[in-house]
Amino acid sequence: MVRHLKGGQSAAAKAANRLQVRQAVEAILDDIATHGETAMRRYSEKFDNWSPPSFRLSESQIDDCLGTLPGQVLADIRFAQAQIRNFALVQRDALRDVEVETLPGVVLGHKNIPVNSVGCYVPGGRYPMVASAHMSVVTAKAAGVQRIIAAAPPFEGAPHPAIVAAMHLGGADEIYAIGGVQAVAAMALGTETIQPVDMLVGPGNSYVAEAKRQLFGRVGIDLLAGPTETLIIADESCDPEMAAVDLIGQAEHGPSSPAVLLTNSSTLAEKTPVAIDKLLSWLPTAAIAREAWQNHGEIILCDNLEEMVGEANRIASEHVQVLTRDPEYFLSRLTNYGALFLGARTNVAYGDKVIGTNHTLPTMKAARYTGGLWVGKFIKTCTYQRVLTDEASSRIGEYCSRLCAIENFAAHKEQADLRVRRYGVHEA
Repeated sequence: MVRHLKGGQSAAAKAANRLQVRQAVEAILDDIATHGETAMRRYSEKFDNWSPPSFRLSESQIDDCLGTLPGQVLADIRFAQAQIRNFALVQRDALRDVEVETLPGVVLGHKNIPVNSVGCYVPGGRYPMVASAHMSVVTAKAAGVQRIIAAAPPFEGAPHPAIVAAMHLGGADEIYAIGGVQAVAAMALGTETIQPVDMLVGPGNSYVAEAKRQLFGRVGIDLLAGPTETLIIADESCDPEMAAVDLIGQAEHGPSSPAVLLTNSSTLAEKTPVAIDKLLSWLPTAAIAREAWQNHGEIILCDNLEEMVGEANRIASEHVQVLTRDPEYFLSRLTNYGALFLGARTNVAYGDKVIGTNHTLPTMKAARYTGGLWVGKFIKTCTYQRVLTDEASSRIGEYCSRLCAIENFAAHKEQADLRVRRYGVHEA
């Protein structure tokens, strides 16, 4: 039997929050669509107290940012980007163009074509999310995107040097110091000084996620990323300290970040909250993490592994960390997750920062139908066809004509009939 020992925020409260965010974002997008850079600058001043002569960083400003960073920081950024780039290129190699002759004289194929231009948003409000630059810019570059622009909010009154370095070293062609809804709106819709892009990617707060949702259709997006989620699947082999650290390690992202412990050990379920209290007694980010755990943390106790699999697939968490004796049991049975972390030697922070997989992942149960950001998200698989002989065109045309007649598409039928008349009759 599944028992919920600790619950999170109610569905009604979540709905009220979403409504407020949706209305605020709609007003900002309409304003920027109508008034361009004037509106963008007004919101930058309002939300970030930031209104430089130009939001785009010059080469000298980028060089200045790199010059302020210790050599070790630059080396670490390069190392992380190498891991992400290497895995993205392996994934890119798995995408093959195909061409096949399906009937005599009928050739079908597809080509994998990179998106022409992408806008990469990098959060930088509460935490300067340097890793998000790696995940979006480096991956887009590996996919072959020709124009990559990147935007991040100012941090403490200036562009954040490490974020700028990550954008630049990752391969961004244009870098902007602007944040929030105004940044994604400017990249998607364009302004007097920013050419619009074809696609938006990158995580952000609830307002950025809502802006991407409302802009989808006018531009492509990677996915709708809400507050960071983590699910720890653990049995009695996991100690309370590790469970606590791995739960709070994601809860510190923000006060609305869900963190869930799913276990078949009543002892672990009882002792983990004590370990969490101990951790929060000294953690510098305790105020944020405590609020997230109090309002959105859950503890779910199951009787057996099968129930744990069922609950994990129902939750469909962004991050799923398996701290059990046999992690492979869950690898072979779980179907709904953004990214899976198997065994105590790995953890979500590795995936977030450096190991090589992408950290922009589905939230809000979207893992039921999509994976996260990867090199393939930047690539369109586009089909083509050619008919090489009169006989093949006539043969396909006869079938097509009869199928069009079933649907009462007269002009479609005439397209087929013209080829049959022109290229000769073939008896199907």
